[in-house]
Amino acid sequence: MNVQSGDIRLAVQTQGDPTAPTIVLVHGYPDTHAVWTDVIALLKDFHVVTYDVRGAGASDKPSDQNAYHLNLLKQDLFAVIDAVSPNHPVHLVAHDWGSIQSWEAVTEPGARIASFTSISGPCLDHMGLWLRRRPSIAHLRQLLKSWYILAFHLPLLAPLVWRLGLARRWGKLLHKSEGVTQTPAPTLKHDAIRGIALYRTNVLPRFKAPRPRRTDIPVQVVQPLHDRYVDTTPLDLERWVTTLRRRTLASGHWAPLTHPAAVARMVTEFIHDTSPKRELVVVTGGGSGIGRATALAFAEQGAEVVVSDVDFASAEETAGMVGGRAYRVDVSDEQAVRAWAKEVAAVHGVPDVVVNNAGVGHSGSFLSTSTEQWRRVLDVNLWGVVHGCRAFGELMVERGEGGHIVNLSSAAAYLPSKALSAYATSKAAVFMLSDCLRAEFAPAGIGVSAICPGVVKTGITATTTFSGVDSAEQARKQARASRLYALRGFGPERVADEIVRAVRTGKAVVPVTVEAKAAHLLSRAAPSALRAFAKLGVV
Repeated sequence: MNVQSGDIRLAVQTQGDPTAPTIVLVHGYPDTHAVWTDVIALLKDFHVVTYDVRGAGASDKPSDQNAYHLNLLKQDLFAVIDAVSPNHPVHLVAHDWGSIQSWEAVTEPGARIASFTSISGPCLDHMGLWLRRRPSIAHLRQLLKSWYILAFHLPLLAPLVWRLGLARRWGKLLHKSEGVTQTPAPTLKHDAIRGIALYRTNVLPRFKAPRPRRTDIPVQVVQPLHDRYVDTTPLDLERWVTTLRRRTLASGHWAPLTHPAAVARMVTEFIHDTSPKRELVVVTGGGSGIGRATALAFAEQGAEVVVSDVDFASAEETAGMVGGRAYRVDVSDEQAVRAWAKEVAAVHGVPDVVVNNAGVGHSGSFLSTSTEQWRRVLDVNLWGVVHGCRAFGELMVERGEGGHIVNLSSAAAYLPSKALSAYATSKAAVFMLSDCLRAEFAPAGIGVSAICPGVVKTGITATTTFSGVDSAEQARKQARASRLYALRGFGPERVADEIVRAVRTGKAVVPVTVEAKAAHLLSRAAPSALRAFAKLGVV
């Protein structure tokens, strides 16, 4: 069908039941409505509307540069909405320049829009106001990403590049840089040349005189983690949007082409529930110590927290403190962890943060440590982390929205000791596992941090086992260790603060206490000194 907007005829396409809720999809530059083809196929419960914006595809193509002003593009969108859903608000979804022009409509008072999902396209006014703030590294990063905007303003250059063959190579370029397999539209060259007017007409005027643009329409901003051109993360959108949900997607700029299932899922979820999404955090060994403190720290920041522990009563106590859910899970049991991960995903959703904290202590020389004692330490401290990373990591990768995994290692991972062969080995393995996973999960946008506490006052000393001693001597050693750790006075809440900070900053390795930091420095600068101390029994 065709829709008239002023003197411009817009080519509009509709699919699905007209009585169902209407979704209007707006494409960017240099695309046509075809960019949404794979997404549309997954929005079966909706009335889906696409259209070629002016200057693209089968719509009219004005030659006057001023005909591509945002105000006119906004009027085009309203004309389409009035034609396809005259009696009900629509759900708006837009990408790239489609999102930029949609922000113009969304921030217009009285707009008939029920929700707006923006992908890789900021409001130019919001961007202009942000650019006026004190210069920062984030400003420099965005300016480097936006090099093409400057190029589009150079006389003759951008049109010449398209004419000289960029249009022919566009499909190969997208495939090489982002894995896009879709064939470019036959009109790409001419559409791309005309579309340069979008930049020349709108960008600099908005940046020179940005306006305060607010909206009460629920907005979901999807930021592709590997976007080479746009980063909306630094924008203080909370200042302008009453109801805002921020989400990430492990994709490049052309998410509708490369990740249609994730885009369709995010759109559908937001249409059904426009409330801000709470961060979901899973903590193993959450019944006490560092686990409980970490659960409390994330809950204080508004997160939904799920905890597990072999001691279900203590896990329930923590859950009551954070308003979360408790589970009894033995992390050394792979099938139990997998079943728990599936239940968490079904009941709460896929976690944003997983903290593999559960662990046990053991002290004793290598020759005095039995095979059974080795198995106990490795089953919990190493295999428990492996099971947690695998069960939840699979879900997080499949979801495609990034996230963070925190593994509790220890200063013992890089601080050799004659008395901690089993424990130090397990923690060193977790340390290296975290490094390996960090590399593997990076393309999925999943960060991995290894947390390395030193002497921390927790309940682990009361359950630490010792090699070659009877029960009475073991109880005496446990009591002595607990007293020494208590005298140290370093509480688990300080470790929890470092865990939260690592998730927020993406820090890879986090030595926590002074002794952990000193040992980490020595392990890198003078490892032979640590080995010598270990031989002397100093550590």
